[in-house]
Amino acid sequence: MTHPTVPLRLYLGIFAALILLTGLTVAVAFFDLGGGRLHLVNAAVAITIALAKALLVILYFMHVRYSSRLIWIFVGAGGFWLLILFVFTLADFLSRGWVPLPLPWNP
Repeated sequence: MTHPTVPLRLYLGIFAALILLTGLTVAVAFFDLGGGRLHLVNAAVAITIALAKALLVILYFMHVRYSSRLIWIFVGAGGFWLLILFVFTLADFLSRGWVPLPLPWNP
């Protein structure tokens, strides 16, 4: 199977974008964007930036962009499985405040 030749300039551009997004993640970490006690807005922005970086790495450095449709299906299945894991973890985390903590035992 032949693969297209990817110019070095594209790799350097993707690398520069990854460095820029990492710097943006660090910059956003120093600001309180709101969202209450759990800082949900900060977490949402950080996760969005992380997803953008992961997408760049998957598409270009793992060569999925130039792969067959079967590879795209398996990458999509892996992403769907990761989404399921995140949803269940988030559901567990957010439901912990609903159960009251037991009172300490006083004889």
